[in-house]
Amino acid sequence: MARTPSNMLPLGTRAPHFELPDTVSGTRKSLEDVRGEKGTVVMFICNHCPFVKHVNPALTRLGKAYMEKGIGFVAISSNDVINYPEDAPHLMKENALAEGYPFAYLYDETQEVARAYDAACTPDFYLFDSKLDLVYRGQLDSSRPGNGIPLTGDDLKQAMDRLISGKPQAETQKPSIGCNIKWKKN
Repeated sequence: MARTPSNMLPLGTRAPHFELPDTVSGTRKSLEDVRGEKGTVVMFICNHCPFVKHVNPALTRLGKAYMEKGIGFVAISSNDVINYPEDAPHLMKENALAEGYPFAYLYDETQEVARAYDAACTPDFYLFDSKLDLVYRGQLDSSRPGNGIPLTGDDLKQAMDRLISGKPQAETQKPSIGCNIKWKKN
């Protein structure tokens, strides 16, 4: 199991625009469509990664809880589906429904959105404020498959709570660790 860390996009970076197909609804969703009043979480995930499978329950739970608090959520898969067919859009839809995702699960076929966000791994998390400026990037929490640490989502949860309450973000933000994004060969 590969252990690729986040690239840690610089704080203050403006959220790159996107418009991608939502594998569940069949419609196209843009950053504006998924944006929350108080902030927006953009996460890069996929179906087959054991790190994502491990955190899926927390993603669903946090999405449901924080979307009600004004935080928008969106998941994006950018993997090469030719070499990783389990990440194909029709299977993304099945996975989203099985997991009960309350947020859109978008397909980045060209991988341009992943490149714009400097995404490196699945899962990779970004929290933007109401102006779409980056305030947090990094791990969901310290739990990883097989490490025995409980899955809480605390790092991202604390970042969202700080954003909602107007408190400054923690100075230390730890990179996420996961499978590398499966880039297409040129």
